[in-house]
Amino acid sequence: MTLPGGEISKRELHFIWIVDCSGSMRDDGKIQSLNYAIREAIPHMQRESENNIQADLLISALKFSTGAQWIIPPTQAKNFKWTDIEAKGHTDLGQALVLLSEVLHVPPMTERGLPPVLVLLSDGQPTDDYEGGLEKLLREPWGKKAIRISIAIGEDANMNVLEKFIADNERSPLLARNPEALSNYIRWVSTVVQSASARPKSQQKDYESLGSNVDIPQPPESISSAADVW
Repeated sequence: MTLPGGEISKRELHFIWIVDCSGSMRDDGKIQSLNYAIREAIPHMQRESENNIQADLLISALKFSTGAQWIIPPTQAKNFKWTDIEAKGHTDLGQALVLLSEVLHVPPMTERGLPPVLVLLSDGQPTDDYEGGLEKLLREPWGKKAIRISIAIGEDANMNVLEKFIADNERSPLLARNPEALSNYIRWVSTVVQSASARPKSQQKDYESLGSNVDIPQPPESISSAADVW
């Protein structure tokens, strides 16, 4: 959409981190690696946002352990800063998904918005009713339309749960076995997925698919080395 005078009206793009900070995330420095990876990705995310003429990027973050809470409200990309989180408690993913579902409708979302990007990072097994939370999330129009990405932090993560969150046969959870792989995946989702989400297929001339409305490029290959620690 172009406003009078030629200025382009950007559409809101919500990017939401959903972060596991349960007690097991203390093991092998996983929580420190996650904090570092997100902080390191921010400048790349901001540059990608500046170059995106279609989307007005708003970044927020939700953490879960014993209970769940929003830790960063929707923030313009240029002003976004990460606050390090600590690990303790259980893995109440279900509560996080319920909180998430409560914002994925209009309002506070806008009808003209782009499909939100939801990035779930977890290293373990939910300790509450995650299926009920996921069902509630997927009942919301913007929850169902969202680009849902999940990253397993180590091989103890429940891949079945992370697959159900994605709910897309064309994509699978990403498995980060070490800090380097985690940083690689977080930078990819912060930049490549962010950019792709601003170009729905429905804007393309030959789009007829009944599947996902966004073409997600292939993720980087998993990094395997002597540093495999998770």
